[in-house]
Amino acid sequence: MAVRERVIVVGGGLSGLATALGAALGGRAVTVFESADRLGGAAAYSGGQVWVGANHVAARAGIDDDLQRAESYVHGIAHDHPDLLDEQAMRRWLTAAPQAIRYWEDVGAVRWTLIEGLADYHADVPGALPAGRYLTGEPFGAESLGEWRDRLQVSPYFRMGTTYADLFAKGRRRTAAAADAADVVTFGTGLVAGFLARILATEAVEILVSHRVNQLLFDGDGRVIGAEADGPDGRVQRHGPVVLATSTYDWDADLVRRFVGLEPEDIGSMAPETLRGDAIRLAESAGGAITTIPASSVPMVPGWRAPTATGYENGPEYAMPHAIMVDRAGCRFCDDSYWPSIVPRVVDQHDPHRPFFLVWDEQHRRKYGLGSTPPGEDYPEGMVTSALTLPELGAALGIDGDQLAATVETFNAHAVRGEDPAFGRGSIEFIRRFSGDPGHEPNPLLGPLTDAPFHGMRLRLLGVGIGSSGVRTDADGHVVDPQGSVVENLYAVGSCAATTTFGSGYNSGFALSRGLTLAHLVADELSALP
Repeated sequence: MAVRERVIVVGGGLSGLATALGAALGGRAVTVFESADRLGGAAAYSGGQVWVGANHVAARAGIDDDLQRAESYVHGIAHDHPDLLDEQAMRRWLTAAPQAIRYWEDVGAVRWTLIEGLADYHADVPGALPAGRYLTGEPFGAESLGEWRDRLQVSPYFRMGTTYADLFAKGRRRTAAAADAADVVTFGTGLVAGFLARILATEAVEILVSHRVNQLLFDGDGRVIGAEADGPDGRVQRHGPVVLATSTYDWDADLVRRFVGLEPEDIGSMAPETLRGDAIRLAESAGGAITTIPASSVPMVPGWRAPTATGYENGPEYAMPHAIMVDRAGCRFCDDSYWPSIVPRVVDQHDPHRPFFLVWDEQHRRKYGLGSTPPGEDYPEGMVTSALTLPELGAALGIDGDQLAATVETFNAHAVRGEDPAFGRGSIEFIRRFSGDPGHEPNPLLGPLTDAPFHGMRLRLLGVGIGSSGVRTDADGHVVDPQGSVVENLYAVGSCAATTTFGSGYNSGFALSRGLTLAHLVADELSALP
């Protein structure tokens, strides 16, 4: 009997681990190459939201949904660039996702729970639901990972042991400031941990951390036959079909310029520093095509460089009451609580609102703090600019101070009533629930800026490991060339694959949903091969 080829997975994030698990359960030996010294990638840093229309968990809770409504919703949010939406891939994802998430639960990788009361981003789009499509894993006891516990990437943005119920009751900012549970992991970290634990029980998966794949291997006809990685003890080769499962290009300045058009002073990332576009370059080396999604549709959030180390911070503080965003002219330019409104105006090459700034008052400092600075404490030296008046603050930041004062005066007149007629801040139910202050009335996202001193700092856009542009695939995860032909023996899952599945539209949870779905489809195909 011929020995079945090993499956090579490049990337140890959620989609990579899921692909490895599915292939192993299908009888294949698997090697996972992970460039970092920890597993989980961008998914482990995330909130662990998995968006699935017509899913079995919602049905169990009595929530009415169907695939036709889910498809209407995706169509509705991708209307700006309909040419970028791959209809076949979209339908394949929507149809297979409910089956995939049920499969992962059935094999013991996760126990799904509904994120109750969380609405789709765009409530006015046909097919939107007020709740039922967001899933995440139940809290996971990481002690079951044994020695691999220390190889698990833990989110710096969500407190372990807390849940969405805690977040909605107390607010994201206060929940983030809570103490970590002893060994209970939640959100994206918990989701990854469950898949890792299930893999460790299979004994069919070789996981090599600190092994960055430097090249694909080809036979004499140019067919992909494996991959080579640089590891602590030298180069390692494994032979077999290759699944690209890295995230995206957040930490590679050249690829950021290519796909987003921003320079380093205007961008950063909340994802691990190992996201350097490896899958894009590997796919191109095999003749794979790359699809570019407009920068205005890339999921990015406003943030700032952390006061220590090399990372960046983002919190709900920018969306909290008593804060606004302005451009250099001192004017607001968007719904400044909502990234899909912020990003297009900042990256616009014809009328860019950058640099852009966060401005807030002393009430905000006392109530919410900022990133790693707790409420009421002093900000790290050099991070924040403060002044007794808004004109003085504007002058110090390089903003038109008189216009800033006028902008705040206009904003305040409506904010006290919980309204923003100019840009609709506070009207998006998802953001009210996920980022607002549940104890602030009449609107959890709106409060006037009245108490001196006033504070401000320059912001930048932060990637979240979902670059949108990436490797072109067909509906089943095969990498394709510029003519649309399949590149044999090469697959792409997760956020390294271009988001043509949902085009220029995005909703929180799409990325992990598609990643887990493609992982299931690819693993099934590989398991069926001789």
